[in-house]
Amino acid sequence: MGESRQELLSWLNNLLQLNVTKVEQCGTGAALCQIYDSIFQDLPMGRVKFNVNTEYAYLQNFKILQNAFTKHGIDRPVPVESLVKCKMQDNLEFLQWSKRYWDQYYPGGDYDALARRKGAGAPPAASAPAPVSSRTSGAGAARRGNTPTTTSATRGTRPATGGASAAVMAENAQLKQTVEGLERERDFYFSKLRDIELLLQQAVEVDPEIEKDEEGLVKHIQAILYSTEDGFEIPAEADGGVPEDQETF
Repeated sequence: MGESRQELLSWLNNLLQLNVTKVEQCGTGAALCQIYDSIFQDLPMGRVKFNVNTEYAYLQNFKILQNAFTKHGIDRPVPVESLVKCKMQDNLEFLQWSKRYWDQYYPGGDYDALARRKGAGAPPAASAPAPVSSRTSGAGAARRGNTPTTTSATRGTRPATGGASAAVMAENAQLKQTVEGLERERDFYFSKLRDIELLLQQAVEVDPEIEKDEEGLVKHIQAILYSTEDGFEIPAEADGGVPEDQETF
């Protein structure tokens, strides 16, 4: 019998110094990546994205996790398609298995979760208890480094300005990350549509007659591909095709 959701969340937050409130949040893949980084300490945590809300970004996190599984010979499949849907049962089962694996292979010692994920866009750490100094048998309590203390603001003539500026910079960084995620997701789906278009063109070249059937599948797919909404204007760059430097997947 695996741990309950509450036990797992308590362990997860203690290990990673996070504030995860639902098991479903593990569907982003970020926390799972860091669980295994606490064991192997060689995952590229700088590439793991925490503050994201698109399925494309989740998939990038799970690619990092799958690469770690392959590198370290973990033969359990990662059910990515189920996990990224952020359903409770799928994520609960995988988190329970990950906890058992962690209990068995965690090397001991302190794990500084904040330092490992710095620059990864991770959410603020939860107000956590003091670091665990020894491993609790059975529960597999997490060891971690001391949470860096925040120095009080230097007294000056305008202390609030510096805080406001830092908040604006943090918000801008998060917005930039969100925009980048949306752009990559857009390009990802555009490439899928382009592949479909090329397949249709190849089919028509092989058998031109299929395009003449107004009720045929080819015509219906073309109607979907080339339909536009009211007020939509095709950018001038579209006439020249896809730019050569556009990122492909």
